[in-house]
Parts: sequence; structure tokens; C-alpha cells
Amino acid sequence: MTTDKSSTKQSSEAKDEQAMNATESSTPSFPAGSLIQAVTDNDAAKVQAILADKNYTIDEVNAQGETPLLVATHQNFVAIAKMLIDAGADINLQDHISDSPYLYAGAQGKTEILAYMLEKQVPDQQKVNRFGGNALIPAAEKGHLENVKLLLKDGRAAIDHQNNYGYTALIEAVALRDGSEIYQQIVKVLLEGGADKTLKDNTGRTAEDYARSLGYTEMLNTLNAY
Repeated sequence: MTTDKSSTKQSSEAKDEQAMNATESSTPSFPAGSLIQAVTDNDAAKVQAILADKNYTIDEVNAQGETPLLVATHQNFVAIAKMLIDAGADINLQDHISDSPYLYAGAQGKTEILAYMLEKQVPDQQKVNRFGGNALIPAAEKGHLENVKLLLKDGRAAIDHQNNYGYTALIEAVALRDGSEIYQQIVKVLLEGGADKTLKDNTGRTAEDYARSLGYTEMLNTLNAY
């Protein structure tokens, strides 16, 4: 029995072509770093084009460990952040300083992005920021009342979570700020949400202790009312 050499050659060439096509089909059309750059440039059209390439890594990271979604959240690029979330970008991936898109949105008042994250994905409550806090604690400490309300309504961020210093959202809203109207409102919202005012930080002090020592009369009155 003889083998048709031309037939064998054609078969081999066909296999080589199939292998080449398979390699090409699994290779992204855009070089690494393109998505982060497009997000940085606030180029929604370019972001959309890259996301259409199913071989592109949506959660690529830059030198700081930041994903495209974290970069978009930093800049409050709402439309792009929503595109990335819809495409499956992970809201829980943390950079080199333990910021994730979810934690950062909560801490820095990116309310529209935070709301979309809570609607579309599941925040990992086991992941904390570099101070051991959840999203609620810095939201309260930085005066982001709407984020505090949003997180309390969502209910997944523990209201009495204590960070590395033993601070809760309630303690930070009193101890680390100036007692102004916005913080009075945050204290009231936290207490209405069931925050435990008897919890002590690592120095053994409660929110009430801080309010008293700092002379925050309105806060002290609110704390005493609950």
C-alpha cells in the first residue's frame, strides 16, 4: 500500500493553518495596557471597542496594582465604570495599598458608581482596607452621608465592624471629625440604623466618650437619645 505524499502534505498544511488560526483567535487585538490607558483617557468609545474583544483581560493591572475599574472609580468616570461592571470587571480586586473599586467608591463618595456595584455584583465583605475597615467606616469618617445611607440600606457592610484601631463608623464620625452638621446627621443615621454606641475602641473609649471630651454637645445629645 502506498501513501499519497501530496495528500499528506496538504493535510499537514491544513493542520498548521488551523493551529495558526486558533492562536490568532485567542490573541487579543489590543496590546496589554490598552484598556487602562483608554480608561485613564476617559475614552468610552475605545473602552467599548476593547471590551468587545473577548480575549482581552478586563482585570489587567498597572504598576500600582490598579485595575481599569479602580482607575475609573478614582476619576469618577461613571459611564465607563458601568461599562466595565457590565462586562464583568471585579469590584473586589485590591491594589498594592488594599483599595478595591468597591472599598474606594464607598470611602471616597463615588455614590453613583457604588450604587451600581451594589446592584450588579456582590461586594466581598471579608476584604478590608489597609486600616482594617470596611466601606462604611471611611464613608462615615469622610462625611459621605449618601454613601452611609446607601450602605446601610444595602445591609451587607456590617454597621459595627471595627478596624485595626477598634474604631466603628460611629466612633470615627465622632472622634476624628469636627462635630459639624454633616457629622451630626451621620451619627443620627448610624444610630437609627442600629449602631452600637457602647462599643469601645482600642483605647477603651466609646463614641459618647469622644463627644463629651471634644465638647460636641449636639452629638452627645443625639447619642444620649438612643
